[in-house]
Amino acid sequence: MSLVPWCDGRDGMYGWIWRHLPGNAWVRAFVSLVLVLAVVYVLFQYVFPWAEPLLPFNDVTVDNQ
Repeated sequence: MSLVPWCDGRDGMYGWIWRHLPGNAWVRAFVSLVLVLAVVYVLFQYVFPWAEPLLPFNDVTVDNQ
């Protein structure tokens, strides 16, 4: 039985990623940082510009009175 009631022996997605990264803790931290920066770059360069015309940012409901 676990001491933490919400933990059933699995550590989730981030634990799985951490275990599968190569190297010691410093190398894993560096690789994690590079992966996060790569994801942010892809989001800002490709995903957000693609999705921007699909989102209703310019549909305001305030009248000019």
